[in-house]
Amino acid sequence: MIKKCLFPAAGYGTRFLPATKATPKEMLPILTKPLIQYGVEEALAAGIDTMAIVTGRGKRAIEDHFDISYELEHQIKGTSKEHYLTEIRDVITKCTFSYTRQIEMKGLGHAILSGETLIGNEAFAVVLADDLCDAPKGVLSQMIELYKKYQCPIIAIEEVPKDQTNKYGVIVGEEISKNVYMISDMVEKPEPKNAPSNLAIIGRYLLTPDIFDIIRKTKPGKGGEIQITDALLEQSKKSMVLAYKFDGQRFDCGSIDGFVNATNYFYEKEIK
Repeated sequence: MIKKCLFPAAGYGTRFLPATKATPKEMLPILTKPLIQYGVEEALAAGIDTMAIVTGRGKRAIEDHFDISYELEHQIKGTSKEHYLTEIRDVITKCTFSYTRQIEMKGLGHAILSGETLIGNEAFAVVLADDLCDAPKGVLSQMIELYKKYQCPIIAIEEVPKDQTNKYGVIVGEEISKNVYMISDMVEKPEPKNAPSNLAIIGRYLLTPDIFDIIRKTKPGKGGEIQITDALLEQSKKSMVLAYKFDGQRFDCGSIDGFVNATNYFYEKEIK
C-alpha cells in the first residue's frame, strides 16, 4: 500500500512576507507546531512512514526541525520543559525523512516531478502543508480507504463559494458513490462566470507513479507553470481518476485570513 508522502515545500510564501523572507512558510506555527508537522502527523496516522520533502534555497529549517537537537535536548532534559519535545520526538522516531531540491519554481506539477527520485515506482500521497485539515479521521486516512477499493489516483475536493473558483483547480465529474466523483474535466483557476462547478481541489492527493511521465510531457499552462491539474486531466482520459469530498474542515494557511482562522480554531479546540 501507500508508504510514501511527498511534501512540495520549495515555494517562497510571498503572501507572508516579510515573515517568510528567512523562515519557510511551512515552518510558520499554528499554536506551537509548524504547519508541515501537522501534515506529517496526518500522513503518519494514515500508515505512511516515509516522508519525501521537496525543498529549495532557504528551507534548511525544515530539515533541522525533523532532526535531533542535541544541545537543546541536553539543556531541557530532566526539567519541566522536556515534555514540549514529546510530539516531535515521536514523529522523528517513527518516520524516515528524505529531501531533494526544486531548483526552479515552475508550478506544483514540476514540484511533484522533482520528487520522483525520492518516490520511485510506487503509488504515493502528496500533502500541501499550507492546507491544514482537521477531521474526525484524517483526510489521508479517508482517501487511503478509498484507494484500497479503487486502486487509482484520488484527489481531495471541497465545495467553495462560486466567487472563489479562481483560486483553485475545479473538477467536473459524475458522483459514483457518496462524495466520490469520477472526473471528466478539470480546470485550473477558472473565473467564476466560467467555472464548471464549485468543487475545488485542495492539497491532498493520492497519485500513481505513471503521473511522472505524464507531467514530463505536460506543457506549461495557467500562469506559465506546469499544472498538476493538466497532468491529472490527461491521466483521466486514459484511466479512472477520482475526486473525494472529504469529511472534515480545511484552512487555507497560505492566506492571512486562513492562517488566523486556523490559529483561533485550534486554540479553542485545545482549551476545551
